[in-house]
Amino acid sequence: MTVIKRLHEIAEYLEATVVGDGNIEIHDIRGIDEAGEGDLTFIANPKYRKKLESTEASAVIVGHDMVTSDKNLLVVDDPYSSMARALTLLYPEEKPILGISENAWIERDATIAEGTVVYPGVYIGKNVRVGRGTVLYPGVVIGNDSVIGEDSVLHPNVILYRKCRIGNRVILHAGVVVGSDGFGFANPGRDNLKVSQVGFAQIDDDVEVGSNSTIDRGTLGKTWIQRGVKIDNLVQIGHNVVIGEDSIIVAQVGISGSTKLGKSVILGGQAGIVGHISIGDNVMVAAKSGVHKDVPPNQIISGAPNMPHTEWLRIQASIPKLPEMRKTMSSLLKKIGELEAEIEKLKDLKR
Repeated sequence: MTVIKRLHEIAEYLEATVVGDGNIEIHDIRGIDEAGEGDLTFIANPKYRKKLESTEASAVIVGHDMVTSDKNLLVVDDPYSSMARALTLLYPEEKPILGISENAWIERDATIAEGTVVYPGVYIGKNVRVGRGTVLYPGVVIGNDSVIGEDSVLHPNVILYRKCRIGNRVILHAGVVVGSDGFGFANPGRDNLKVSQVGFAQIDDDVEVGSNSTIDRGTLGKTWIQRGVKIDNLVQIGHNVVIGEDSIIVAQVGISGSTKLGKSVILGGQAGIVGHISIGDNVMVAAKSGVHKDVPPNQIISGAPNMPHTEWLRIQASIPKLPEMRKTMSSLLKKIGELEAEIEKLKDLKR
């Protein structure tokens, strides 16, 4: 349910400049094509600028380069970020009722801070600590000796194996599994002897992990997801992987064991990363890439195996032309063969 706000109230919250009538009521936020009376919309991409005049929205969030319209505007530095903040203002999340359900199973030596929410069907193991303000939804399982910080949210059926460490303001969506065994086997394909996974998994503050993603524990030591990392749905992170601060991991990425990502790395969907390599700060990896070796900082790479993105673009541009190039090459080779035959005839005549 949305909260109705006047435009000047939204502007104050966003630290925006109002152009037009600041007293109009805003009931909803919609895309620029669907928006109508009472709606707020936004333009973050210049290619949609022409829709500013045709939209029926009551107000539009825009950048400083779009203040010439006769529409009611909220002028900001970053329209997309401001739209995201406006959503939190108009669509506040319902606060769950504080308390611990009598239908949750909590081991006696677990420590649950005041101000937490524990729904029915939660299991909390031995020597677990849960911080103030954390919410545990039905079906959550917390293994022995795990620690969860303050104001974190574990959605239904999240599983934390033993000794996991979860920071403050962490969001784990439904079905996330943290701390399961890494894929470690001696003499693979022959004995398949399981290597005991005795390490742990650590997730730092302000991390969000999408539904049904998995983060394995370390074989020795820890798998470490550092502050501010955002992980999409259906991501697999292997044992002893380190993901640096503020990195973005898009859906269906797989990261093999002991690989280290720097800060602010972005991995596109379905990228695959081999084990025991390092990827530097600010690297961007395109979707479906296969990264097989170390990558220095500040690179954009694509392809499988990976290569510089500009080189990959040139190769991709050539692929549709290959049939014609093959035809041309065959024709040229035929002509060369004919010329060589003529040359041999001339040589024979001279003899």
